[in-house]
Amino acid sequence: MVDAALTENFAAQGQLSSVALSRADMRFRLFTQVAAIFVVIVFIGIMASLTIGAWDSIKAFGFGFLTTEKWNPVTEIFGAAAPIYGTLVTSFLAMLIAVPIGIGIAIFLTELCPRPLRRPIGIAIELLAGIPSIIYGIWGLFVFAPAFQQGIQPWLIDLFVDVPYLQDLFAGPPYGIGAFTASLILSIMILPFISAVTRDVFETVPTMLKEAAYGLGCTTWEVMWRVVLPFSRAGVVGGSMLALGRALGETMAVTFVIGNAHRISESVFAPGTTISAAIANEFTEAVGDVYRASLIEMGLILFFITFIVLAVAQIMLRTLERRAGGAKP
Repeated sequence: MVDAALTENFAAQGQLSSVALSRADMRFRLFTQVAAIFVVIVFIGIMASLTIGAWDSIKAFGFGFLTTEKWNPVTEIFGAAAPIYGTLVTSFLAMLIAVPIGIGIAIFLTELCPRPLRRPIGIAIELLAGIPSIIYGIWGLFVFAPAFQQGIQPWLIDLFVDVPYLQDLFAGPPYGIGAFTASLILSIMILPFISAVTRDVFETVPTMLKEAAYGLGCTTWEVMWRVVLPFSRAGVVGGSMLALGRALGETMAVTFVIGNAHRISESVFAPGTTISAAIANEFTEAVGDVYRASLIEMGLILFFITFIVLAVAQIMLRTLERRAGGAKP
């Protein structure tokens, strides 16, 4: 009788605890669903508000807004070709510079750096991500741009003066500011994101795999190229895409050093502009409805560019994960 009572008591307690757990799970599931729906609502709201704000420009210029270079607030003729071009070029050059250096820093910190120096160097690199962008802009304008104008830029112009295509790419008077200077500043800004994420991903590679490769006689370069990078390529791509998203939307640092000229030039040394820099410079001066709508439409374009970049990154990551798992993409 006593055993039966105890059994019934334990069973009742188990039922009560399972009911409590199921209710807690339901509340947790409901909370996460609400959070996910909230994010979707915010996304749709931003897109809708930008579309409504840009409607006068969309109605006035149509698709030609994307292909027109002219930007004249007096005659209210606007085109976003130059800012779009500047945004893509500066981001591409920044990634071209920062990705190899960031991966190299991660390799050094995980494989080659003496252990007592790993933490100080890693912290120093990560601190770069906490510096406000306006500080980068001030440093770029008053320190880096004059040094670049007097030293590196004339040397590059003379170096490629007789090389086809490159003589046009690195041509013009040495202003110091321009698309290339903005790309260099951007590369320094996104470097901590790439190196920190890549280093953390490299540290997840099983030590057994690297030791086996070293045991077969592989060099450090072969271990990194044939073992570590294939194992962690999804994380490296993810970190690079995170950095690219930062580069596409950077405003203040680029505004200081790019020159803010609404024109497309073959030379990367020529002044230019980006979408975010143009909005930051001119939004307070936009007195007309079409003028203001044109700036908002450029924000909408930047929103779509960032969305496309992130969507492509997700597709790439899923493809890499399937390939790493042995499945056909």
